[in-house]
Amino acid sequence: MACPICNRPTDKAYRPFCSRRCADVDLGKWLTGSYAIPAGRDDAEDDDPDLAEDGDGKLH
Repeated sequence: MACPICNRPTDKAYRPFCSRRCADVDLGKWLTGSYAIPAGRDDAEDDDPDLAEDGDGKLH
């Protein structure tokens, strides 16, 4: 397996990275928002009774 940051072979102690440095670089990317998980449909809306539709299609 190659390190996702620098493509060197991974080190068991830092897997999936090759070093502490690459692990820290990856963490920094998450913390600064360089990585993003695509937003999908918000399932929480289905659970909120205030956002539920009445039988006539109107929100209450």
